[in-house]
Amino acid sequence: MKIYTTAPLEDPRAARRIYKELEDIGYDGGFSFEAKHDPFLALAVAAEHTTTLRLGTAIAIAFARNPMNLANLGYDMQSISAGRFVLGLGSQVRPHIEKRFSSVWSHPAERMREIVLAIKAIWDCWEGRAPLDFEGRFYRHTLMIPAFNPGPNPYGPPPIFTGGFGPKMTAVAGEVSDGFIAHPFNTRRSLLQNTLPALQDGLAKSGRRRTDIEVMCATLVVTADTEEALAASKLAARKQLAFYGSTPAYLPTLAAHGWETLHNELNRLSKAGRWDDMTALIGDDILNEIAVVGERHEIPSKLKTRLEGIADSVSLTHNRSPDPSHWADVVRAMKAGEK
Repeated sequence: MKIYTTAPLEDPRAARRIYKELEDIGYDGGFSFEAKHDPFLALAVAAEHTTTLRLGTAIAIAFARNPMNLANLGYDMQSISAGRFVLGLGSQVRPHIEKRFSSVWSHPAERMREIVLAIKAIWDCWEGRAPLDFEGRFYRHTLMIPAFNPGPNPYGPPPIFTGGFGPKMTAVAGEVSDGFIAHPFNTRRSLLQNTLPALQDGLAKSGRRRTDIEVMCATLVVTADTEEALAASKLAARKQLAFYGSTPAYLPTLAAHGWETLHNELNRLSKAGRWDDMTALIGDDILNEIAVVGERHEIPSKLKTRLEGIADSVSLTHNRSPDPSHWADVVRAMKAGEK
């Protein structure tokens, strides 16, 4: 299993140091995410300070951009990184697309499918495989002149991963993407009951097999060196899970365990701004089902138990309480266990 993580970049200037640290630890890949900073710029810097680490966006917000813009970014990052780039795309939610990015939100699954197909059509043109002639419901790309055609990429086009949670967006990944990024608000049961069947529906629609796509599970890891630090990490995780659990879109994970009433209460409290009360509702049973929790030496085996038979790669994550050493001992133990 490949081991990835997202780099906690409060200061983008740290990219030249953090991604090199991840490579030295033994991670297979280090990803950026779109929050306070652009997700591509840090990776361009990281590419100059690493040699083997896979670099990707997990995720860049697709609907805030257009296929031609994303095609250029992905193509250039693939070249700069010497073939180590992954273009990871996600949809975000409607209020952010419309009110933060002033962009269009509609038919998110269909729009994401079309974005991926349009990017691939643009790359096919640049690779010399076909003229640019993409006409879809949302995007139209039919003009490419030599002045704007970069020509074949020396490393080939990068893979496109798409993130998702619901069955429609998950099926899109199965149909058109090279990889799928599963949301951390999942349990083993919800991945088996909800995610994999939807992914298989998409694969079947395009005539592909499970081996044609990489499934990457972002997994919330809660561990520490001391009891005090572990308690703080658990509290941060409970707050994050309470926020997710209050959101209707994430109800299927709770429903897989018969916890629908928890969602109703979390949603009610969120509307009243009672965040501390929400956190108190995330008991140990829920925390341990969704997150991987334990002493540091326990985490590798618990990750294997959680994801075996489901994922091709895992992304260790806990952005609200990042591990100061980037789970170095966990990664090394997992790597040693594979030998």
